[in-house]
Amino acid sequence: MTERDSPPSYLLSIIIPTFNEADAIESSLLPLQNFRDNGSCEIILADGGSDDNTVALATPWIDQSVSADKGRARQMNAGAALAQGRYLLFLHADTLLTANFSTFLTELAVTHQRWGFFCLSLTGRHGFFRVIETAINWRSRLTSVATGDQCLFVDRATFLKAGCFPDMALMEDVALCKVLRQQSSPWVCKDKVLTSSRRWEQRGMLATVLLMWRLRLAYFLGASPDRLVKIYYG
Repeated sequence: MTERDSPPSYLLSIIIPTFNEADAIESSLLPLQNFRDNGSCEIILADGGSDDNTVALATPWIDQSVSADKGRARQMNAGAALAQGRYLLFLHADTLLTANFSTFLTELAVTHQRWGFFCLSLTGRHGFFRVIETAINWRSRLTSVATGDQCLFVDRATFLKAGCFPDMALMEDVALCKVLRQQSSPWVCKDKVLTSSRRWEQRGMLATVLLMWRLRLAYFLGASPDRLVKIYYG
């Protein structure tokens, strides 16, 4: 991926990595169409070989698509290589952007911030989800490290300078944030994105929290991403 000589065609390129997301992809894409129609955003689907109809369902609602080897880092880098926006925003298919996204775009157009992320809310109604999301938001603010669920966005030139996402099976978002925070402090958007709580609901809320802590500690202590994937997927 190299720097473009021509000026950006869009303020923002929204890059969505997918793998078998037919159930969620249209719900994620439809709220973005106004911003696509007014020319401020382009939408790029970076698919990792879905064998359902994810790509077919998404096609009417996106500007470009690319196929890549499965793995979020590779998929997002492949999408970023096609991007024509000044900023890149990496959006998970099961995450919905804030209702105040138009305000965010207005502020993004004049900001000098190089990168940032959103606070998040979880879809689950159980009170423990409010504890989880509060802890995630406080942790990311204190450490300047966010996860992909929080919609990382970054100036394209800064993304290139950081070396793009490292080719890792897991923790690629954490690794990129650690590089970016050495360049500048993040812009932490108070408007919250809405992220699916299905991961916690399927595995159990407490069990998932403990698993995430275990993964982060193992990563901090130097465990390889391949080892972390085995722990994550059991």
